[in-house]
Amino acid sequence: MNTINERISALRELMQREHLSAFIFPSTDPHNSEYVADHWKGREWISGFNGSAGTAVVTMTGAALWTDSRYFIAAAEQLDGTGFELMKLRMPGTPSVAEWLAAELSEVRSPEIGVDGSVNSYAEVEALIGEMRKSGGITVRTNLDPLEELWTDRPAIPQNEVVVHPMEYAGETASSKIERIRKALRAQHADGILVTALDDIAWTLNLRGSDVHCNPVFVAYLLISTTKATLFVDGAKLTSDVETYLKDEGIAIRGYDEVKQGLANYEEYNILLDADAVNYTLAKCLKCPAVVYGSSPIPALKAVKNETEIKGFRNAMIRDGVAMVKFLKWLKPAVEAGGETEMSLDAKLTGLRAEQALFKGISFDTIVGYEAHGAIVHYEATPETDIPVLPKGLVLIDSGAQYLDGTTDITRTIALGPVTDEQKKIYTLVLKGHIQLDLCKFPSGACGSQIDAFARGAMWREGYNFMHGTGHGVGSYLNVHEGPHQIRMEWRPAPLVAGMTVTNEPGIYLEDKFGVRIENTLLIKPYKRTEFGDFLQFESLTLAPIDLAPIDFSMLTDEEIQWLKAYHQRVYDTLSPHLTAEESEWLKAYCRL
Repeated sequence: MNTINERISALRELMQREHLSAFIFPSTDPHNSEYVADHWKGREWISGFNGSAGTAVVTMTGAALWTDSRYFIAAAEQLDGTGFELMKLRMPGTPSVAEWLAAELSEVRSPEIGVDGSVNSYAEVEALIGEMRKSGGITVRTNLDPLEELWTDRPAIPQNEVVVHPMEYAGETASSKIERIRKALRAQHADGILVTALDDIAWTLNLRGSDVHCNPVFVAYLLISTTKATLFVDGAKLTSDVETYLKDEGIAIRGYDEVKQGLANYEEYNILLDADAVNYTLAKCLKCPAVVYGSSPIPALKAVKNETEIKGFRNAMIRDGVAMVKFLKWLKPAVEAGGETEMSLDAKLTGLRAEQALFKGISFDTIVGYEAHGAIVHYEATPETDIPVLPKGLVLIDSGAQYLDGTTDITRTIALGPVTDEQKKIYTLVLKGHIQLDLCKFPSGACGSQIDAFARGAMWREGYNFMHGTGHGVGSYLNVHEGPHQIRMEWRPAPLVAGMTVTNEPGIYLEDKFGVRIENTLLIKPYKRTEFGDFLQFESLTLAPIDLAPIDFSMLTDEEIQWLKAYHQRVYDTLSPHLTAEESEWLKAYCRL
């Protein structure tokens, strides 16, 4: 089955045999991961769409795929000719999956839809069951994975080696973290928890892996009770040193496939069930007398970095900044010389990062979008889409790296030559938003939704907006996207507290023309204490110059100009000792210091 249409036909034959009217394919794995190992990329396999977010649904007569604004342009291209209709999430007139299914199956007698309960969260399946019941008695089946039969060359679940993350970078022992988790569980009146999120497991146990592209995590489950902690993992992934380490930390080891039995044998009175994190199949395995429904405490604990992790971030940002300066110095002369493409720029930047100490790989697939490609928010150049980069217009480069002591995420939009007045206006509006968010001060405990407008105010006054989030947490040599806090228009109540990292990445995208985004990773720090409580501020951890060429300085306030000068002075003062004399002189000129 080499084409999407052939795969859909084979699926429909299986659905007919199983008496199913529809099947839903999410983007997740059994751990509700944002980025998944190839084994669980079923939605991509059935639809051909390779974005990180989306839901594919196939009925006997139709097919549709839902995704968000980051992927509207890319999804439209990838779905062309596949039979899948693109559904634009959060856009007027777009039906939900449940609404679409209700309409599609309105003439079907006793319809039943299928979902794989092992890759859908308990909350999602329960919500779907309720919605389908209201839509005329449509039933939901959860015990079938059609990919086991149809995907004949399906990649195996990865078995890469697990390694210990040293204390010199972690800053806290696994046993200490587990005790803090138990204390947080007691506050929720829970005796234990099944930890399913791979980055939560890696952080808790001070272990890292390479099972997921760009994310230093490994496939496993962790069951914590009042006196025990058990890691469910394929034993082939553990060296004798790691086994000894886990034993010393008081962690029992059992096979990955034994987690259902582990839940059945769980001896405590109750367990915390994070319905948004635990998959439906495992949730149904719980046999203890009571279940406490609530959010896992681990993401909030993990989000607040300790002093060792903060120091690691600062050191990693210096090395990453050195790589960025070397790249920016090379960029324009190379483009002017000719022969450069989006993919060659990606390769050059990755190569310069790889020269830095403690480099462990990129933190996500690099986005290099030249001119119109820059308007595709999550564009990734391929041999089929790669285009020459010319000495004119704008190129948007969103990139990051994994270092043993920290994770980086940075976007710069760069003028490669002459730019239009429209490009200058858009670039400056985005820069104003970036600066205003960086400058804002806010009460401790405020959430990201309450400060999001700082990044959008200038562009809103001109009638522009962007549909992606303004900021996300960043892991400490972990996933580049980390919660629970976010900065975005939609309501996200998770509080912002000192010690968290978060990105600052406003943008504006004009389809078929160009896109602009400017991103730094920030640290939340104390600002001052008054009779109204504690106030917080941001510090830019990212150290890389911002291109001044596309700025319309008449649009900047004096405060914004002073911020830009001060930021560039800090970039120069911090990075120049790590640069050659020639690179240092170039940086001084680029920053106009």
